[in-house]
Amino acid sequence: MALRLQVTSCSLILLGLLIIMVAQQSTARTLNDGYDKFLNPKINDETNTRIKEVDDGHQRMRNNHVHAHASSHMEQLDPLLYVFFTLSDLKDGKKMPIYFPYSSPSETPKLLPREEADSIPFASSQLEYLLSLFSFPKDSPQAKAVEYTLTQCELESIKGETKFCATSLESMLDFTRKMLGADTQLKVLTSTRLSNSTILLQNYTILEEPKETVAAKMVACHGMPYPYAIFYCHCQESKNRVFEILLGAENGDRVKASAICHMDTSQWDKDHASFEVLKTKPGASHVCHFVSTDSLVWLAA
Repeated sequence: MALRLQVTSCSLILLGLLIIMVAQQSTARTLNDGYDKFLNPKINDETNTRIKEVDDGHQRMRNNHVHAHASSHMEQLDPLLYVFFTLSDLKDGKKMPIYFPYSSPSETPKLLPREEADSIPFASSQLEYLLSLFSFPKDSPQAKAVEYTLTQCELESIKGETKFCATSLESMLDFTRKMLGADTQLKVLTSTRLSNSTILLQNYTILEEPKETVAAKMVACHGMPYPYAIFYCHCQESKNRVFEILLGAENGDRVKASAICHMDTSQWDKDHASFEVLKTKPGASHVCHFVSTDSLVWLAA
């Protein structure tokens, strides 16, 4: 999915981003509606399964994006890691197993406007207060997810990377403008399910020649586990290639996917999960990965 946006018109940008988020979930949602539900123990119980999944599995997927450590002795490949590939795989008719996360609208954290987001502390030093605010027991999966996100957002950037955790639409756009230029016309990409399937991992076939987008510089923003929408955004000073790909599964599922190929991995952690999957090491090869359905990639149009 791609939209062309003028940075000089903040209202149009916000509208465009909202359209993207709505399209991903297939249901319109307001920014403020239901925020108090996250403070309701009943809702916390209802969302426990999803957050537990985040705590047990999705954290490993987030680690891939932030270049954290992953096990180098995987007895079998984690389903969440079926997102990595190489440029040689990008051809019409290529079949490969791919993991695309799915969240129903009722499980999706809500976007907050800047004023409301800024009124809530976002720091690991305030963890005890935040757990009380969200009514999360200290040792619960929800508490672990909150602590995880705060910790990841406070880690130092790797060499050549600038990162920022956006707590609102406005702060995400401010960071993007800072990285790409205030007067830059923007294009935003994501991966979108074109069917209502909830299958997470299955074989997909590339249905047509992938379309490449020139991206000298880009900002990637990944959704993080939290009671409201948090995006881990980062921009690296390295050569990247971005592709838009139409995928089809045997059961008729379709995904309009975006993918990024990082051409320079020399500064990546040697334990990055992609190196285990692709049997390579930092600087020895490029690494490509599909963009998650809860991620956004900003680049110059």
